[in-house]
Amino acid sequence: MEVPEMSPLGTPWLQFEDLVIGEVRRSASRTVTEDEIVAFAKAYDPQWFHTDPEAAKASVFGQVVASGIHVLAMWRQLDHTINADIDFVCGVGWEHLRLKRAVRAGDTIHVTSEIISLEPSRSGKDRGTAVTRYAVLLDNGTECVTFESINLVYTRAARANRSASSAASS
Repeated sequence: MEVPEMSPLGTPWLQFEDLVIGEVRRSASRTVTEDEIVAFAKAYDPQWFHTDPEAAKASVFGQVVASGIHVLAMWRQLDHTINADIDFVCGVGWEHLRLKRAVRAGDTIHVTSEIISLEPSRSGKDRGTAVTRYAVLLDNGTECVTFESINLVYTRAARANRSASSAASS
């Protein structure tokens, strides 16, 4: 399988050595609709306060709200618009996940990411561990969801080896 030269963002790939602790990225904003909240919930989290706008008026939220899983799916979409240039091996875990505020129809949200730690592989493998603090926020700065994501990221040596292997198999 050929390894693409450019990231999905149309920029060069960033390897572990290119990442910087403290780097913050921010996605564009998107507005959440009642129709998408209800459709997602009917498919994946059919609790009444996610699926029934009339009944949800009697809930503690006063209206339908996006399920936590839906908010994380929206995070994933928005994250790909800002971090798809990082040469990830894979994610290996989340820590400190907090659902701080319900996301409602009409809310405009965006995502931020901040690299909070970088650790080279202790086993000598051609990857390192990057921990990123993520937040899904309203445009006024209110945090709705926060967590830390632990990811393995390829090093420059891994990129060179993958590109050489790809060229040899062509």
